[in-house]
Order: sequence, then structure tokens, then C-alpha cells
Amino acid sequence: MSSPYESSGRARQKQRTRDSLVAAARDLVASGVTPTVGEAATAAGLSRPTAYRYFANQRALLAAAHPETVAASLLPPDPPEDPEARLAVVIAAFTQLILDTENQQRTMLRLSLEADPGERAALPLRQGRAIGWIEEALSPLGDQLSDQARRQVVLAIRSVVGIEALAWLTDVARLSREDAVGLMRWSAQALLRSALTWRPPDVAGGTNGEPVES
Repeated sequence: MSSPYESSGRARQKQRTRDSLVAAARDLVASGVTPTVGEAATAAGLSRPTAYRYFANQRALLAAAHPETVAASLLPPDPPEDPEARLAVVIAAFTQLILDTENQQRTMLRLSLEADPGERAALPLRQGRAIGWIEEALSPLGDQLSDQARRQVVLAIRSVVGIEALAWLTDVARLSREDAVGLMRWSAQALLRSALTWRPPDVAGGTNGEPVES
């Protein structure tokens, strides 16, 4: 989101200045630092007053520095038809993305836990992109599961794959990143296979799930 200062005059020059601040912040976060606006300004070779014209506080800067993933899909141009194969492709790409941007993802996770409800909803980590990718992977299940049941499977898979799961598996369970990713990928497939024989619970109705009729 642009600041009022950015909206007035010399748009291209201001965009370059903003981009340099964001790039500096991303480099700092990737190195393990959670930069202030002043620290990002120094790294970008800009003055603190200039930086604060673009970002009023650290949270706004870090939200802008989050690795933007604009991909509408993680499936290849000619995706497989089998839901398990489709899910495997998407989860492999998603977990690799998490590994490649782990420091940035952890920063956004921390911010999302600290933010108030209004701020939290606007953070990149809360935009539901991964849910959309998983929903697309499981779209062929329309003739096997209801829309509600398929949605529950998607949410269950998202709950075991992502930066939240990676942080727990590596920090608490003490798994290596390789083993953590392997477990996340296995969990995703296990949940899908389970859903095909045992319907996910109806959250609205409070039921505990039931066998799928053959």
C-alpha cells in the first residue's frame, strides 16, 4: 500500500526510492535481521526522514518486504489429472517456496501473531494464497467429495504445510529441514487419502466424520 507522500509528484523517482528500501529490508531479513525503518534506510543509502515518508513504522516496512507470490497456480502447464499427483506437485512447490524464503516467512509469522485483528487481516501471510493453490490441486475431487468436504480437506492440509508447521517441526520437534519437509509432504498425502475413505468432519454441524460409501 502506498503512502500519501508516494501519491504526489515524481512518481517514478519515488517508486525507485521505495523499491530500494524494500530491497534493503528484504536483504536484511534474509540475513536474519528484523530491520527498523532507520536500518533499512542506512542499508539503502537513504536518510531516515526520507525512509519514514514511505513507511510510517517497522510493521509497514516488513509487510512490504514480504516475498510477494503472485502466482495464481503452482501446477505445471500440463498438470496431471490424478488428485494425489496434483497435490504432490503443489505441495513440493509450496514447501520449496517456504524454504527459499524462510527468514522472511518467519518474520511475517511473528508479525501476524503480534498484530491486532485489523492489521492481521491485511498481512501477506493471511491472504490465503496457499489455500487457493491446494484447492486447485484437489479440484478433480468434485465427483467424490462435496464442496464443503473438499474445503475441509484443503484446510486440513494447509494446517500441516507452511511456515507454521516448519517452525514447529524444526524448533520444537528438532527435525532437520529436510525431514520436516518430508513429513509435511507425507502428511498432506495422508490427509487426502484418509478423506477419500473417511469424510472430514462437518465443522458447522459438529459431526466427527463418517465412512465414505463405496
